[in-house]
Amino acid sequence: MKTEKEKMLSGELYLATDKELSAERIRAKKLLHKINVTEYWMNKNTRKLIAELIPNSKGVVHLEPPFHCDYGYNIECGENVYFNVNCVVLDTMKIKIGSNVMVGPGAHIYTASHPLDIETRCVLELSKPVVIGDDCWIGGNSVICPGVTIGNGCVIGAGSVVTKDIPDNSLAVGNPAKVIRKLD
Repeated sequence: MKTEKEKMLSGELYLATDKELSAERIRAKKLLHKINVTEYWMNKNTRKLIAELIPNSKGVVHLEPPFHCDYGYNIECGENVYFNVNCVVLDTMKIKIGSNVMVGPGAHIYTASHPLDIETRCVLELSKPVVIGDDCWIGGNSVICPGVTIGNGCVIGAGSVVTKDIPDNSLAVGNPAKVIRKLD
């Protein structure tokens, strides 16, 4: 029988109030408190805390506080990844972010989702992975919805809501985000 964490990570319906998952979210919140309040700027201590929060990164991840996430360990970053202020990353499932990615202020990345059925939604959640390719720029206040893949070399315009996959080297804007042109 699968644990609630195993169900969460495999995209099945799961109970978010499970003791193991609750404890892991509390651990992340304690690290986030240190990053967002105690340190509040990038220094040696902050880099250690970020490496502990987001252990699946190949290089330095730069977070401008405040930053929020559920678990941290489901965020996988390449090299040279930058999150500006007030980013929210709901990482109930894997979020893979390539190298040389800039995420604008107030951007949100969601893997967490909810069933449409009222009775189920009141109790259970589900998750879908998100992928952001190399060399991307996610504009401020953008929302990346569960299950979306953004290709390499993309720019997502500020305030966009990305509900569907975006192909490589595209400029996508709007709500819902639409590709308005290819980029060189």
